[in-house]
Amino acid sequence: MTAAVFFGCTFIAFGPAVALFLFTIARDPLRVIFLIAGAFFWLVSLLLSSLVWFITVQMSNKNSAAQQKGLLIFGVVLSVLLQEVFRFAYYKLLKKANEGLLALSQEDTMPISIRQLSYVSGLGFGFMSGAFSVVNILSDSVGPGTVGIHGDSQHYFISSAFMTLAIILLHMFWGVVFFEACERQKWWSLGTVVLSHLLVSCLTFVNPQYEGSLIPTYIILSVMAGWAFSCAGGTLRNLKLCLTCKDKDFLLANHRPR
Repeated sequence: MTAAVFFGCTFIAFGPAVALFLFTIARDPLRVIFLIAGAFFWLVSLLLSSLVWFITVQMSNKNSAAQQKGLLIFGVVLSVLLQEVFRFAYYKLLKKANEGLLALSQEDTMPISIRQLSYVSGLGFGFMSGAFSVVNILSDSVGPGTVGIHGDSQHYFISSAFMTLAIILLHMFWGVVFFEACERQKWWSLGTVVLSHLLVSCLTFVNPQYEGSLIPTYIILSVMAGWAFSCAGGTLRNLKLCLTCKDKDFLLANHRPR
């Protein structure tokens, strides 16, 4: 039973993201490099936020439950803000890198478009975020032990897997909307991305009332998916062609850089 829980939760959390990677990124070495770089930027942001949180915890009163809870909230907010700061820094770096690649290229167009970069970097952020969110939970799911034996929720593992899936996909959508906002200088869009990221992260404090965190998170996921689809140039006609398998430019396979 523990093996079934482990593999089931793993496939739920990472299945769609791995499929996207295999079908749209793995065949292009340049996209793989940018995805790994995006994952590294997220990792650096986590390192900095963890360092600040660790220092503040050591300086605080460890016997005060209220103070420790406040520090936990502070750590979550700081982590989200640092992630978005590093997303912006990565956008700036990619702009410079793309200009350099264009100068070295013999073609008149960029080897990879900003829209492709936003998708790839967002998925890199999501992969690393998802891995750190659920890896310890998956290791516990192998056993020994029985979830809920002391009256706790039995949906801990499955709920964590679905939350991780949502976070991975949200990072991908946030990346697309964020980069598009930077390109068009729509600062209100940037603010919306940051606020929605903060909201989703803070919803986890509702746990173990999982319906209170999962349902709003998936509503936000649906809204961000539609927004990212629109930012990527998607239309209802394109969606219809894709669903009926009549779109020859499926996903990013033959997407022309702009």
